[in-house]
Amino acid sequence: MSLNASVPRLAIRDWPRTERPREKLLDRGPRALSDAELLALLIGSGTPGCSAVELARGLLGDFGSLRALLLAERSRWTRKGLGPARYAAVQAAVELARRHLQEELRSGLPLTTPQAAFRFLQAQLRDRPYEVFCCLYLDNRHRLIAFEELFRGTVDCAQVHPREVLRQALLHNASALILAHNHPSGGLEPSPADEAITRRLKAGLSLMDMRVVDHVIVGGSHCYSFAEHGLL
Repeated sequence: MSLNASVPRLAIRDWPRTERPREKLLDRGPRALSDAELLALLIGSGTPGCSAVELARGLLGDFGSLRALLLAERSRWTRKGLGPARYAAVQAAVELARRHLQEELRSGLPLTTPQAAFRFLQAQLRDRPYEVFCCLYLDNRHRLIAFEELFRGTVDCAQVHPREVLRQALLHNASALILAHNHPSGGLEPSPADEAITRRLKAGLSLMDMRVVDHVIVGGSHCYSFAEHGLL
């Protein structure tokens, strides 16, 4: 008989206070917790003979990374023996993070550098399995008025209709726009089609005294700025 088999596992509530995820977060802040401990707080409880932290560590190992786990379809969670309540709790946390970034952009601070919009656009677009074309509508001080997904495409292209972009810009009474789309492949280099639609939109919007401040391509964890590369 193995030694471990004769030693009963302690429930998390019986762990020392400094090792319990909830108490550690309350005492030291969320940055003090590991990925597994944060995930354990979201999934709430473990399974017979396995604490929530141990379950979370096993999930991270099975999925390969935190990002892969958060992006996994519900069916994969079900195959791991996890029900809809746990899946819903984790997805709610992910969506709250996205909305927090959008609220941060709406705080009134002007978007004066490409980096100011990168973090928000990465959270919105980097994990999409299909291409999405979006616009950030700005006022005359480059403060965010609205963010909209306008066109959704396939894994490698999205059909963009300049008339619809112009119509929405007029609707929001925008003075400037940041265009954005993702490359699901992870590549960052703009295609000839990307450059052509940027020129068309810039020309059309200029007729209405609206500036294209930038066109951002999101590829994985990185962004490409047309403005930074002199393509505007």
